[in-house]
Amino acid sequence: MAANELFNREKLVTGILISRLEYREDLLTALKADFGPPDYISELLDFSFSRYYDREMGSPIMRFFVSFEQLVEPDRLAAIKLITGKIEGSFAEKENRKVNLDPGILSLSRFILASTKDSSHRIPLNSGIYGEITLMYEKNEFRPVEWTYPDYQSEKYRLILKEIRTLYVRQLKQLSEMLF
Repeated sequence: MAANELFNREKLVTGILISRLEYREDLLTALKADFGPPDYISELLDFSFSRYYDREMGSPIMRFFVSFEQLVEPDRLAAIKLITGKIEGSFAEKENRKVNLDPGILSLSRFILASTKDSSHRIPLNSGIYGEITLMYEKNEFRPVEWTYPDYQSEKYRLILKEIRTLYVRQLKQLSEMLF
């Protein structure tokens, strides 16, 4: 029987939908309190891929991405999704979210998003949270899969995640140099 090994730590990335830009700094402060300092914050992007969130959040809705310096064990993704759910609730107005946090973990070969919704392509993790491989990293780029949301299929999002992956590669190199 082969010995079990620990998972490699991965890069925590949160995709953020926001309809009240005045909450942005307080939201970043809340994320920092739970996940440590960010090492990447993307520009604000128009979220025009879907009108799904308009009724609850209002419009216009913007998207931005944040990644964090501290690498995480991938088996923490469910716990991270529960924390981000509480953060979302703290910015709600009359039970309507004004921020939507989509935490994910980025490895050298994939990007996995957490979800509270079950589906045939999602894997149960813990506490009602599922994991979904959203993008695969192949031939030097992120490639969508059949169920990838349209926004995550966009070249802009995939380029942002590629930039974050470059930070992750640099971190892994620094960690390996520290060990030897």
